[in-house]
Amino acid sequence: MKSLAKSAVASSLIGLSALLAAGTSLAQELKIGYVNSERVLREAAPAKAALARMEADFSKRDKDLNDQGAKLKAAADKLEKDAPTLPESERNRRQRELVEQDRDLQRKRREFQEDLNQRRNEETAGIVERANKVIKQIFETEKYDLILQDVVFAGPRVDITEKVIKALNAGGK
Repeated sequence: MKSLAKSAVASSLIGLSALLAAGTSLAQELKIGYVNSERVLREAAPAKAALARMEADFSKRDKDLNDQGAKLKAAADKLEKDAPTLPESERNRRQRELVEQDRDLQRKRREFQEDLNQRRNEETAGIVERANKVIKQIFETEKYDLILQDVVFAGPRVDITEKVIKALNAGGK
């Protein structure tokens, strides 16, 4: 009876080691790659160019809003300083004007932020589309079985982010 149990354990161990050996060789044949999307969007030349274009397009409007905000603050400070000597009707009129100007400024800032976010989303979508084409090209030419994005952990051996960035910088489609 004991020898039967020993042979069952021995054959189980042999079977388990055969499965592990087969699994190891299978894993070695599988070619996996990983792409860090955030790094691509931060370091690739097309992403940097898009950021520069956005800054150029939106910087004047941002400066105008900041200037308008500074003027509004200066007018509010002046009203606060002059308030004790002003007649009540003049003080009320200037306060109403400041409230209107502040509402206008807040509306313009919201519109600016919405326009900036929409443009950022459009630019990002274009870069992601180009990056996906590059990733697909790498997938096909280098015969990957699987390429992942947005993983928790990935070793440097499977990280192909640098290849993707270089291909995007070279104008790869």
